Amino acid sequence: MPDRTSEPDRTSEPDRTSKPDRTSKPDQTSERLRELFEQRRRKAEQLRERNVDPYPARLSGPRRTTADARSSFERWERGQRKTQPSARVAGRVTNIRNLGKLVFLDLRDGSGAIQILCRRDALPKHWQLLQALDLGDFLEAQGKLIRTRSGEISLEARKLRMLSKALRPPPEKFHGLQDVERRYRQRYLDLQTNLDAREVFVTRSKIVAALRRFMDRRGFMEVETPVLQAEAGGAAAKPFTTYFNALDEERHLRIATELHLKRLIVGGLDKVYEVGRIFRNEGLSTRHNPEFTMMESYEAYADYHDVAAMVETMVATVAQDVLGTTTVTVGDHTIDLAPPWRRLTMREALRTHAGVDFVERRTAETLAPHLAEHQSAQPPGTGWAKMLDLLVSHAVEPQLIQPTFLLDYPVETSPLAKRKPDDPSLVERFETFIAGSEIANAYSELNDPFDQRRRFQEQLQRRQSGDEEAELIDEDFLVALEHGMPPTGGLGLGVDRLVMVLTNAPSIRDVILFPALRTMG
Repeated sequence: MPDRTSEPDRTSEPDRTSKPDRTSKPDQTSERLRELFEQRRRKAEQLRERNVDPYPARLSGPRRTTADARSSFERWERGQRKTQPSARVAGRVTNIRNLGKLVFLDLRDGSGAIQILCRRDALPKHWQLLQALDLGDFLEAQGKLIRTRSGEISLEARKLRMLSKALRPPPEKFHGLQDVERRYRQRYLDLQTNLDAREVFVTRSKIVAALRRFMDRRGFMEVETPVLQAEAGGAAAKPFTTYFNALDEERHLRIATELHLKRLIVGGLDKVYEVGRIFRNEGLSTRHNPEFTMMESYEAYADYHDVAAMVETMVATVAQDVLGTTTVTVGDHTIDLAPPWRRLTMREALRTHAGVDFVERRTAETLAPHLAEHQSAQPPGTGWAKMLDLLVSHAVEPQLIQPTFLLDYPVETSPLAKRKPDDPSLVERFETFIAGSEIANAYSELNDPFDQRRRFQEQLQRRQSGDEEAELIDEDFLVALEHGMPPTGGLGLGVDRLVMVLTNAPSIRDVILFPALRTMG
């Protein structure tokens, strides 16, 4: 059963990248790496013997970023500074060009890179340090900023100081990791060597900040809810389970923030949201990671139409703020994020793309043949709601390229959503798709405690029949609902999926710094 999440309850694609590469590398490569490690270790010891700490606690004084140093020199060239600037910079050594009495270094920090020019006659006390220097070391350099004959802004060093001796070499040629598995497993090397990867995560940070700004401007209050929960509710997913020793009770990592956020609506906080990690014990794929980030929001006195208007405005605003445009490229598609977005009912979509009217196919037996046309197998004992979800996943989702709201789901698929007044067999719910991928899910929230209890009981029957992803009954939430909750519009936005769209990332692992991978062994 689908739910509001960036990780919809679809049949997961096979994990093609999580298994470690078992291919044995040539012995000579391992031996070479051991030799390099030993050479670098000896250099560190030789520095200590000369009373030079290869790992000092701090810089020798205030530093400028490499970007600020370059900018300062350019202002002097334009006549905006009276004196030629000097600077102290620090960063990782990414290139060494030794010309005998002249050594050029490239030094990179978080803001960029700058060339360091080292003349032997200008560094009599520091020349030995250069002999101990390797790629990957962290170095402090102080001197005057100049422009070389080749036109490169450089720092002409007068002082050098080792900040951290790297014992292991960077990847070959310092141009980035080619092994995808190694990129994910050793993200620190990926960030060192792959500027495109680094930019994705800088952009991700900006996207999350822009989401928060958008919600704050609309009067929402950011809150925090428990990660460890007695009942893992608010979604159809299998939880991770742990044990709370102090309470001598079992606890679950949350699969959604929904039920706690709706308690706050009951409490009188009319607009709340949370950006947080969610945990679902499910498969791995290019679109699924068991630990992911979701933004959930709830607004009293709103419905799913209000939420849809907010979502299309939000995504367009975030794209404009972060990228400077509402037109993005996703794979081979050019996507226009500017509102208004297309609205399509699930019934219309299935009629068009699968030739199925689910109103006329209300049993598993009548729906199964249509599902078989789009996938070769399905889990044993799959019920009608799950089949419908799979059919949407295989037949409809790939067709939804431009931003689309898929509206009005059967009540069996959505135990927490409000029924449509004119057709109680459907609920007021939408999922949002961009480039064939779900990024958001929203309801007019169910606030009828009688109906909510009945639906929880139906979910319990499904769980007793073997569906591990069926909703659990949360009695405390039901008690809260019995105190009265106003009409409410709720949203779950998959942050990772949105970042994938805005950065044209083909895999969720490319936008999560430390994705789930099989343990090496």
